Amino acid sequence: MSNYPEHMVAPMREELTQIGFEHLLNPAQVEQALQRPGTTLLVVNSVCGCAAAGARPGLTLALRERGLKFDHLVTVFAGMEKEATQAAREYFEGAAPSSPQAAILKDGQLLHLLQRTDFLGHEPSEIATTLESAYKNSLATA
Repeated sequence: MSNYPEHMVAPMREELTQIGFEHLLNPAQVEQALQRPGTTLLVVNSVCGCAAAGARPGLTLALRERGLKFDHLVTVFAGMEKEATQAAREYFEGAAPSSPQAAILKDGQLLHLLQRTDFLGHEPSEIATTLESAYKNSLATA
């Protein structure tokens, strides 16, 4: 059971699918996706204002204009697919649940996690810069 009507979240899902994200709807899909070799950007999407005003536009900017390239782009939706979201957060090594979140993983191992505080009150360009820096730092040391 979800917290929100599907027609309400559909446009929020579409913002990410338009830039190449695959929606993961259950724990099995999460496990399969996060065990694939290579780099993965996993986003915990949300209906909150900081997801709408910052996270999704910032991710779009980072991927489309800053040239960040991941082997896999996947997302779960907090408040909708709760079991899938819980399964995804198990990869976040004890971090408190928040939404939105964006995790950089390599071969299923967490390299960097952006939490709600990294999105809240930040402009999309700032978020794109933060993700770009995390991307470069994480993959340089991986």
